[in-house]
Amino acid sequence: MKKEIDIKKFLANNIVPIIFIVLCLICIPLAGYSGQYLVSQIITRIMRNSFLVLSLLIPIMAGMGLNFGMTLGAMAGQIGIIFITAWNVVGIPGLLLAAIIATPIAALLGWFCGKMLNMAKGREMITSYMISFFMNGVYQLVVLYGMGPVIPLHSDQVILPRGYGVRNTIDLINVRQSVDNFWSLTIAGVKIPLLTIILIALLCVVIVWFRKTKLGQDMRAVGQDMEVAREAGIKVERTRILAIVISTIFAAYGMILYLSNMGTLNTYNSHSQIGMFSIAALLVGGASVSRASIKNVFLGIILFHLMFILAPQAGRELMGQAQIGEFFRVFISYGVITLSLVLYEIRERREKAESAKAIADQQKEERA
Repeated sequence: MKKEIDIKKFLANNIVPIIFIVLCLICIPLAGYSGQYLVSQIITRIMRNSFLVLSLLIPIMAGMGLNFGMTLGAMAGQIGIIFITAWNVVGIPGLLLAAIIATPIAALLGWFCGKMLNMAKGREMITSYMISFFMNGVYQLVVLYGMGPVIPLHSDQVILPRGYGVRNTIDLINVRQSVDNFWSLTIAGVKIPLLTIILIALLCVVIVWFRKTKLGQDMRAVGQDMEVAREAGIKVERTRILAIVISTIFAAYGMILYLSNMGTLNTYNSHSQIGMFSIAALLVGGASVSRASIKNVFLGIILFHLMFILAPQAGRELMGQAQIGEFFRVFISYGVITLSLVLYEIRERREKAESAKAIADQQKEERA
C-alpha cells in the first residue's frame, strides 16, 4: 500500500517532465534527425540557456516564486552588449566589459523590482510579470530615443542613420561565440565548449555554496515562513530584495552569454520571451513555485529545448507544415506554466486539507 502511495506521489510531483519525455519519444522518430545532430543541438541549448534558468533558483529559495522580473536583467545585459558593440570592443574582453556595464544597471533594476514585490507579498509572480512589461516600455524609450542624443553613441553599426535610436538588429560578429570557441574540443563530430561548461559549473557551485551561507539560510527561512523569520531577527524585506537583486544580476550575465552564442541582437524583442521560456524550461524539469534544484534546471533545458528542436519537423511530417510545429511549441511554453501552476495549487490545497485533518484527528484523540 505504501509503495502504491509513493508511486502516486512520484507521478503527481513529476507529471510535467513525464509528459515531455513521452512527447519527445513520440517526436524523435517523426522528426527523423540523427543522434549526432540532436546531441549537438542540445549541448548548444544547454550552453546558451543554463545561466538564465539558474538565475531563477534564488528567488524560489526565498519564497518569492517564479521571477518573471528576470527580464529586467536581460535588458541590462542587452544594454551592455549595445555599448561594447558601439565601442568595437571584441572577444572575451568585450563580454567582460558588457558584464561590468550591466551589473550596476541590473542591481538597480533588481532593487526596484524587489521593493515593488515587498509591497505585493503573496502576489509576487503576477507583480513581477507586470513590472517586466512596465520596464520594457522604459527600455524601449531609452534605446529608441535616448541613445544618440542623450546617451552619446555614434556607431553606424548600432545607431540608425537618422542619428538616434538603436537599429532593430545588431550583428555581434565581434563577440560571437567568443567563450564557446576560446577552449573547446570535438568528440564524434560534436563540439564541446569547455570554457562555457566551466562557467556554468562555477555558477552551480556558487549556488550550492550560497545556500549554506548565513544569507542563504536566511532566505530559506524567509521562504518557509516570513513571520517566524521576522521573529528570529531576520530582516525579511531586505533579504527578499537581495534575492531579486542577485537573480537579476545573474540573468544579465546569462543574457550576455546567450547573445554571444546567438551572434545577433534583436534590440526590441530578444528579451521579451526570455523570462517565459526560462521559467517554462525550469517547470518542465519538475520544479514548482516553491521548490527547484539544479537538476531541475538541466533536465528542463534538455526536455524543453528538445521539444523545440523536434516540433517543427514533426509538424511538417504529420501535417505537411512546419508552422504547425511552431504554433505547438509556443502553445507548449504557455501550457507548461499554466499546468504547473494549477498542479501546484491542487497540491497545496491537498496538503492543507491533510494537515487540517491530521490536527482534527489528534484533537479527537486527546479529548478521548
